[in-house]
Amino acid sequence: MEIMMWVKIAKPESTSNTEFFEVWRKESVAAIEALHAGAIKNIWKVAGKYEVIAVMEVNSGDELDAIIHSLPIWTLGYAHIVPEMNWTPLRSYENWSKQLTELAKG
Repeated sequence: MEIMMWVKIAKPESTSNTEFFEVWRKESVAAIEALHAGAIKNIWKVAGKYEVIAVMEVNSGDELDAIIHSLPIWTLGYAHIVPEMNWTPLRSYENWSKQLTELAKG
């Protein structure tokens, strides 16, 4: 199933810019590797905000949890810099269009 991930990232006051951006840099390296491997279909940084949006393919909630906990932000102990993470399951609009045909029949 394709899912969209929307992550908000916040720099804690007690964290230096160097430390914060180095953790994010390590995360970006892992994300680009996953993109090149096909695990992430696409990824964007929201312009002007510390937010990241990605679309990826997962087989289960277990796989999703495993992915999250393998990311550098978590393995390095910086999960607190991610105050908000949202996951949205996606479906093909073409499939929805076909279902609409059935639904419109009543």
